[in-house]
Amino acid sequence: MSTTPITEAVPLSLCAREPRVPADRLVAEMVPPPRFDSVRFKTYVPDPNQPSQTEAVTVLSSFAAGLGGAHATGSGRRRWFSKKPAAPTAPRGVYLDGGYGVGKTHLLASLWHATPAEPALKAFGTFVELTNLVGALGFQQTVQTLSGHRLLCIDEFELDDPGDTVLVSTLLGRLVEAGVALAATSNTLPGKLGEGRFAAADFLREIQGLSAHFRPLRIDGEDYRHRGLPEAPAPFLDEQVTRAAHATEGASLDHFPQLLEHLARVHPSRYGALTDGVRAVCLTDVRPVPDQSTALRLVVLADRLYDREVPVLASGLPFDRLFSEEMLKGGYRKKYFRAISRLTALARDAKGLVEQ
Repeated sequence: MSTTPITEAVPLSLCAREPRVPADRLVAEMVPPPRFDSVRFKTYVPDPNQPSQTEAVTVLSSFAAGLGGAHATGSGRRRWFSKKPAAPTAPRGVYLDGGYGVGKTHLLASLWHATPAEPALKAFGTFVELTNLVGALGFQQTVQTLSGHRLLCIDEFELDDPGDTVLVSTLLGRLVEAGVALAATSNTLPGKLGEGRFAAADFLREIQGLSAHFRPLRIDGEDYRHRGLPEAPAPFLDEQVTRAAHATEGASLDHFPQLLEHLARVHPSRYGALTDGVRAVCLTDVRPVPDQSTALRLVVLADRLYDREVPVLASGLPFDRLFSEEMLKGGYRKKYFRAISRLTALARDAKGLVEQ
C-alpha cells in the first residue's frame, strides 16, 4: 500500500453547493455545451459502414443553409430559403432518430453552428432544460422569449413523461406558428435498433399535430464512445479516489450516497451551476440508486457532467450497475442507458487522475 501522505489541500464538495440560477442565465446558456462548442459538420466522422450517417450530414447542411432568410413578423410566417421560397412540402423541422453514441448531438450542435444567424437568434438545449425554462419563466414568457429565434434545437427529446411531452408539444406548436425552425433528437433503445423507425414513430405520435413539420432522419451505427476502445476501467479504491481528489486542482470529492441526497435539495435546472469550476468529480462508495426519483436526478447530473467534459473518478460499483434490472426495463430506460453510456465515457477520461 502506498505511504505517500495526502496533501493538505481540501477538494471541493458538490454537497456543499446550493447554487441559485436567475432565469436570464437559463436563456443565455441555451447554446451548445462546451463539449460541442467546436463541433461542425466537417468534424463529424461518419462510419463508412453506415451510409445513413453521411446522408444526415448532407440533409442537415442543406437544412441549415435554408434558414438564412429573414424572420417575418406579424403573420407568423417566414421565408425558409434565402434565394427562393421553400417548396410547400419542405419540412420546418428535422428529427434525428438513432441509438446511443451515433453522433446525434454532434450533428444537432453542428446544425446550430451552421445556421446563418446570430447566436442570440438560435437556441440549443435538452428537453429537460426546455421544461426547466418554462418552469422558470412561465409558458407565455417562454413563447415570447423564443418566438424571435431562427432555430430551436432540442436534444434528447423525452417520450416517457406524458405531461412534459404535451407541454413542450404545445410550446413547439406556438413557436412553429411564429416561424421558428425546429430540430430534435431522441434515442432508439438498444434492443430496438433493428426495428426501423421505432423512435421516430413514438416521437411523431407524441408531438401530435407537429408531425407534418418534421422530417425524420434515421442514423444507424454503434456507440462511438465504445467503438474500438477498451472497456471502461473498473472502479478504484476509496484511498485512490481520495488521493486523486486532493492532488487534482479543481476536483470535487463526495460520498456518493450523500451526493444523491443533496441532489434532492437542488432543482435539476441548477445542476449545471452545481458543477461550475469543477475540473473533475471524485466519488466514493458508488452503489445502486435506491429509487426512480433519485435515478432520474442522477441522469440529469450525468448529462451536465458529460456536456462539460468533466471526468468522473469513482470507487464502489461500476456505473453499469447503478440502475436495477427493473429500472432498465421500465419507462425511463432510455435515460438510464444514456447515463450509463456517458458516465462510462467520463470514467475512462478519469483514469489519468490516478497515480500508476
